[in-house]
Amino acid sequence: MIVIADPNEMRAWSRQQRRDGKSIGFVPTMGALHEGHASLMRAASDANDVGIASIFVNPAQFAPHEDFAAYPRTFEADSAMCEACGIQAIYAPKAADVYPQGYATYVTVEALDRVLCSRSRPHFFRGVATVVCKLFNVVEPDRAYFGQKDAQQCTIIKRMARDLDFAIEIVEMPIVREPDGLAMSSRNKYLTGDERVRALCISRGLGKAQSLLDAGERNAATLVDAVRAEMQHEQIDYVELVDAETLEPLDTVRGTILLAAAAQIGKARLIDNIKYKVA
Repeated sequence: MIVIADPNEMRAWSRQQRRDGKSIGFVPTMGALHEGHASLMRAASDANDVGIASIFVNPAQFAPHEDFAAYPRTFEADSAMCEACGIQAIYAPKAADVYPQGYATYVTVEALDRVLCSRSRPHFFRGVATVVCKLFNVVEPDRAYFGQKDAQQCTIIKRMARDLDFAIEIVEMPIVREPDGLAMSSRNKYLTGDERVRALCISRGLGKAQSLLDAGERNAATLVDAVRAEMQHEQIDYVELVDAETLEPLDTVRGTILLAAAAQIGKARLIDNIKYKVA
């Protein structure tokens, strides 16, 4: 496994793989890797000839009051996990190379970045879409892998790839959970023991909504209330039921829906969701 920091070197390496007739699977990350990331990297390595992961804590998706400086940076452990998952190259650029002095170009996916997480983090998805666009331009993968836990991000990246004519298949992988149901997240490291227990209210609420859906419930308000009831003692950011593709709010379950929740628990802002397709 090699580690590449220079964008021109990364692009040249990827293009050589393509000239050799190899397909490329790509997993963009901010490091602090866990089993959720590992599932993406294994999928990228298994389904393609070459697996590439990026490790870059993206300053453009953090507001001044957020946790950029405190965000976990564990490159040595991350590198070992990448190699164990079959990754052949890590792209780890410097911020000055991604956003050089005078940088002024950003990617905005209209409408999709004004709902759900965007209400409390209006800067976030502009930063995500911009850095992923730049990573795609450097790595030039055939497929890119993202986790369903970041469902709004997945929807935005799919739309960006479509609208900007990226010849890249966006693969959305299922949420990976701890044995007790907590969705794996790099920010789980911020939780104290008590907060870790309290955080289970999110997955517990979504699980109750899943049971209601399975039993035939189709009223959005009833499903949202079931989740909120479990989360009532925490600082809820939102609980919403939306169309999984457009992210538009729904009153009644139809097609494929996304039931998403976010809450602040201690220092950690946690998100989780379920998707459900009406047969």
